Amino acid sequence: MKKIALAAALSVAATTAFAGNMSEPMMEPEIIVEEQSSSSGGNMVVPILLFVVLAAAVAS
Repeated sequence: MKKIALAAALSVAATTAFAGNMSEPMMEPEIIVEEQSSSSGGNMVVPILLFVVLAAAVAS
């Protein structure tokens, strides 16, 4: 009787080690938020200044 109880206890202990399945865990994709600068109008100053200098050079 002790051998049967020991065998039953060992079989129960062995089955809990294999709980779950062998599939890959699903990972949620990381969300990356990219902040944009508010100085988008500052990028137009250089081409306008270049045009004014070029126009002044052609006019003279």
